[in-house]
Amino acid sequence: MDDLAKDVAAQDRRALARAITLVESARTDHQEQAQALLQRLSGHGHQALRIGLSGTPGVGKSTFIEAFGILLTGRGLKVAVLAVDPSSTRSGGSILGDKTRMDRLSRHPNAFIRPSPSQSHLGGVGRRTRAVVALCEAARFDVILIETVGVGQSETMVAEMSDIFTLLLAPAGGDELQGVKRGIMESADLILVNKADGDLKPAAIRTTADYAGALRLLRKRAQDPDGFPKAQPVSALHEEGLAQVWDDMTTLAQWRKDHGHWDKTRKRQAVHWFEEEVRTGLLARLKDDPEISAKMQALALEVQDNALAPDLAAQTLLDALR
Repeated sequence: MDDLAKDVAAQDRRALARAITLVESARTDHQEQAQALLQRLSGHGHQALRIGLSGTPGVGKSTFIEAFGILLTGRGLKVAVLAVDPSSTRSGGSILGDKTRMDRLSRHPNAFIRPSPSQSHLGGVGRRTRAVVALCEAARFDVILIETVGVGQSETMVAEMSDIFTLLLAPAGGDELQGVKRGIMESADLILVNKADGDLKPAAIRTTADYAGALRLLRKRAQDPDGFPKAQPVSALHEEGLAQVWDDMTTLAQWRKDHGHWDKTRKRQAVHWFEEEVRTGLLARLKDDPEISAKMQALALEVQDNALAPDLAAQTLLDALR
């Protein structure tokens, strides 16, 4: 672990890839090694700009990330892309095809693209995504782009590990977001209406105006300067509006640093993920305990036969734990 930690800190790409594989492994021995590795790499002092990206399927997230990544690498920045791919609820497998969709960016020496399975973890990101972010920061990347599996109420979880949360929308796509609009818009720092080109450009401008109006109705957040959160049209295909997006992101990040919101948010996020790990770990230990596992199976059978209500069965198990 000492050698691997040194290689990651020395920006060795193969070492970083091995470290991410270790962190994402579900094996107990690998998890112990991963914790030791992360502890060795903690306190490196480098902070990347973490940008969370979510959006409806087909909105052009991969196209946007590639075009945006090329813009950033062209300015001399090192960019890591963490693309979370949905896992099958049947086989547990994932396609992990994001890297093939970012052909130009994947060949750039200043870019690192890592597709990872969600492993059916709710929140739009994998359970270990935050640990992977920490590894990329230790490898001294300047910008980390975190792409979620797709938009939904739970996909706001990526906001708990990013400094800037960006929501990508398609022109005239408001109807498909009715069920999730409020929650995700309250978390979004930037709303980008993609595909603002060709025949779709007028629709994109109208959609941008609609969302800009909706943002004004939401309560202003203390961690935002005037004008944020904001909505704007972009064209990832023609690489239009991307420079303005980067200017807005850096302006917002610098304002939050200058006013003390950056550190407060990162500290709150660290506590959030600590609590998440405790909850996940407790559930895992309950399932591993033979006596409790048998009790859960017995109660599950009663619930299945309608002999016991699910909430009463859960309370019975919790009482037994006490």
